[in-house]
Amino acid sequence: MPSPHGTMPTCDGREESSLSSKAENSEGKARHSQEIVWRNVFLMTLLHIGAVYALCLIPKAQLLTLIWAYLCFLMTALGVTAGAHRLWSHRSYKAKLPLRIFLAVANSMAFQNNIFEWCRDHRVHHKYSETDADPHNARRGFFFSHIGWLFVRKHRDVIEKGRKLDFTDLLQDPVVRFQRKYYKSSVALMCFVIPTLVPWYMWGESLWNSYFLASILRYTVSLNVSWLVNSVAHMYGNRPYDKYINPRQNTFVNLGAIGEGFHNYHHTFPFDYSASELGLKFNPTTWFIDFMFWLGLVTDRKQAPKGMISARKERSGDGSA
Repeated sequence: MPSPHGTMPTCDGREESSLSSKAENSEGKARHSQEIVWRNVFLMTLLHIGAVYALCLIPKAQLLTLIWAYLCFLMTALGVTAGAHRLWSHRSYKAKLPLRIFLAVANSMAFQNNIFEWCRDHRVHHKYSETDADPHNARRGFFFSHIGWLFVRKHRDVIEKGRKLDFTDLLQDPVVRFQRKYYKSSVALMCFVIPTLVPWYMWGESLWNSYFLASILRYTVSLNVSWLVNSVAHMYGNRPYDKYINPRQNTFVNLGAIGEGFHNYHHTFPFDYSASELGLKFNPTTWFIDFMFWLGLVTDRKQAPKGMISARKERSGDGSA
């Protein structure tokens, strides 16, 4: 009787095994074959070329312009780390309306999709980490998890699995709804117009320098810093809390992403507002949230109990901490 592949197997089954292997490889390639979004490829290439050119303008710019660009970077980062990530994605603390408005504005400056879309993809990433349902699956390599995932259409599993999750809490927040409705205009204003006009109007910097340094370079750096959490922090570092998952502790990522590099901890205890053991090394996002708590704008900060952390280290950690 012929095999399903239309060939007769040898006595030791090598032919059938070979064909089966080819079929699996073919199926694997088909599974990961996704349509390239050439618009994104072109725009990201253009953006990075502009950022490289902006580096040449640094010696020609005023010091105040460079300081302003860095302040914009910090605001951009907080819109993602304290806002879209820890507040809206994980509900690790509660923020009053003035702070939510500030974080939504800062998130528009980040230009990484609106809050609803960012949180939707991030929740899918946590629930289905390192599978085809993970938007930036690190098992597909550094390039894909860093930027390549933006160059292709989403894998069907990302869309299908995402539809099964509940996002009603996001849609019930009027700040999230407002930002989503006016996202394009808010991005144009916060990511490009205001960062460019302030140095020009306030201290006479040229519009050219302002645009390339405070907008293009700042935006490009902030994007890559965020992507390092998806790529480097899922591939390089130690795993003191859970050695059976990919996310790692990475000091380099932590410095750039203002506290988001304690990634093994975060994936082990995603509800913790600090995304790290409290008081552990460098975590500006936690400092910001704590300061907002002191001002009365933050309540209900969730933390993993010390006993729970210690028990988890002993049970599943790699012994590195």
